[in-house]
Amino acid sequence: MVIRAPNEEYIHELLGKGVREHERGNMDYRNITLELNKIPHAEGSAQVDIGNTKVLVGVKIDVGMPLPDKPEEGALITGAELLPIAAAEYETGPPSPEAIEFARVVDRGIRAAEVVDLSSLFIEKDRVWTVFVDIYVLNYDGNLFDAGALAATSALLSARMPKYEDAKVVREGNLGKLKTKGLATSCTFAKVGSKILLDPNANEEEIMSARLTIANDTNSIRAMQKGLSGSFTVDEIENMIDATFEKSKYLRDVMKKQLGE
Repeated sequence: MVIRAPNEEYIHELLGKGVREHERGNMDYRNITLELNKIPHAEGSAQVDIGNTKVLVGVKIDVGMPLPDKPEEGALITGAELLPIAAAEYETGPPSPEAIEFARVVDRGIRAAEVVDLSSLFIEKDRVWTVFVDIYVLNYDGNLFDAGALAATSALLSARMPKYEDAKVVREGNLGKLKTKGLATSCTFAKVGSKILLDPNANEEEIMSARLTIANDTNSIRAMQKGLSGSFTVDEIENMIDATFEKSKYLRDVMKKQLGE
């Protein structure tokens, strides 16, 4: 567990000197690591660590019913659990509002970038594949959104596709990959005083007045989610968009290195 220093004056003092904890710049990520295939019995899985934040994602694919308005497309269902081992404030029980928002933000970026080719998941009338993306927070030290997006996309891109034979799901043997179309990452920014910070850690999140998560692929912004009651100026938003396109190159490089692309 990370020992936090929720001293607002201390954080502002650092920012006034042009530095942050761990001596990084305002637009710098903490160290990022990505490991694939962490869950042996999942179709795909990935763990992403951003600093001391640790997020594990498992992908499971099963047969289900299509949505009524999309009878020839598969389904994508994303859920998140903030495990009590990850932070003292997390509790067991139904998903918290924070967990629901976390899952929805990750899902929105994946869906908008068409990471999964849902049309390829049709099997037959009233039978489609459903892709479950389950996100588990193992340790919290800020910026769950970017860790979750990177882990979820990596798990999907590395997932193996089961077969449907004689009305049974076959998960062994010579399996191909889940058919994907795009690639999504996100960059999350916090406003602390007058400063805009990429990849806020837990101490910075405790005193931020506003948060903005921007999901994108190589060419386009795919989704944006603002949090908290503070505001951003138009210039600040434009600068964050520019930073997202620049910093997402690094996130994609981390992903592609592990995927062997």
